[in-house]
Amino acid sequence: MTNAFLESIKARRSIYALDKNVSVSEDNIEEIIKEAVKYSPSSFNSQTSRAVILFGENHDKLWNIVEDTLRGVVPAENFASTEEKIASFRAGFGTVLFFEDMDIVEGLQKDFALYADNFPIWSEQATGIAQHSVWVALANAGIGASLQHYNPLIDDAVKAEWDLPASWNLRAQMPFGNIVAEAGEKEFIADEKRFRVFK
Repeated sequence: MTNAFLESIKARRSIYALDKNVSVSEDNIEEIIKEAVKYSPSSFNSQTSRAVILFGENHDKLWNIVEDTLRGVVPAENFASTEEKIASFRAGFGTVLFFEDMDIVEGLQKDFALYADNFPIWSEQATGIAQHSVWVALANAGIGASLQHYNPLIDDAVKAEWDLPASWNLRAQMPFGNIVAEAGEKEFIADEKRFRVFK
């Protein structure tokens, strides 16, 4: 059975070896990301997901913030590997920052008190879906990416640098770019451990 969507999902991998030599324009990448987030589902159609797309100096600035922040918490004798990892993200073409707007989440908690405890969970599900949608859409365009989580360490610096609303809660960072080296073979646990089917 051939399914184009499943083939796109299979093409999405964590790509760490990136450079800036992408053949897709910034405008097209921006459109891909916007469409992927826009059409990702959310509970109550709440549309809580937000994305900040960084190119050029702004992309580099983000990874400088990450490096400077981690320099203050990672022991100096261990920092070389951290610095190398951050440099690999900076070597990419751009970064997507994923946020959830907590004003909307809190508003839904007030308006639908019966489900109040669920809205933060559903918000996390919404951002996960948005992240996956963007990741698959970029892979489909031949662009490699990985998903990073330096939040909450960098949250305040990121919001200050790009003047972002206080209600936006940073959930992930996705550096992307031209694929320099493909991901290795992916291993899977046995289907028998993962699925149960009743007919």
